[in-house]
Amino acid sequence: MESAVLELKDVWKVYKMDAVGVPALRGISLKVNKGEFVAVVGASGSGKSTALNMIGALDIPTKGLVFLDGNEITSLPESSLARIRGKKIGFVFQTFNLYPTLNVFDNIALPMRIHEFTEQEIEKQVRELAELVGLKHRAKHRPSQLSGGERQRVAIARALAAEPSMVLADEPTGNLDTKTSREILNLFVDLNRKEGKTIVMVTHEPGLAAYAGRIVELRDGKIVFDGKSQKWRNTK
Repeated sequence: MESAVLELKDVWKVYKMDAVGVPALRGISLKVNKGEFVAVVGASGSGKSTALNMIGALDIPTKGLVFLDGNEITSLPESSLARIRGKKIGFVFQTFNLYPTLNVFDNIALPMRIHEFTEQEIEKQVRELAELVGLKHRAKHRPSQLSGGERQRVAIARALAAEPSMVLADEPTGNLDTKTSREILNLFVDLNRKEGKTIVMVTHEPGLAAYAGRIVELRDGKIVFDGKSQKWRNTK
């Protein structure tokens, strides 16, 4: 039986604009199973960013339920959501969000130190992750000494460091050139297929979304397609 890492059940998000309610999500339901690589795609205004906030426990729905690893989190206080975000979800952003004063090793190690891993565990895990993303030789370098693609590789390794249930990537190639974007997407594919990592990527780029095994397309706050990448490409 497949194990659901994430589940949204009939999730609505309505924002108040003066006295008027503006729905950004209109009753979406979504299940992501362990080991899937899912791309959430949609044009500007489709509800994609709001869906990212729901998936990443960055916000709570106006109506509906959100589950992470089978636990309902919708009614939890912000302090509990913050702990869940830190432990269950590894975030990758287009702006990398690395600490400029820390080298590659210490940037990757940061989540493990926050969650009080032992130094022995940190040493082993960080070295393995640096090798996994092809940066073993750059461990002592600071972000300013790295290319954009290398910085994103550090961010991906950091997202995996505390062994989260899911990696959530928000437009992860937004600041990269075409060649480097392909390299980063191929790294995600390898992490998913060879390492079994569960990845949810949010993007407005159809070409990038096609790297995922499954596509969820949003339009006007609703899911209009949910299926295999190949089938989705045939509709375009």
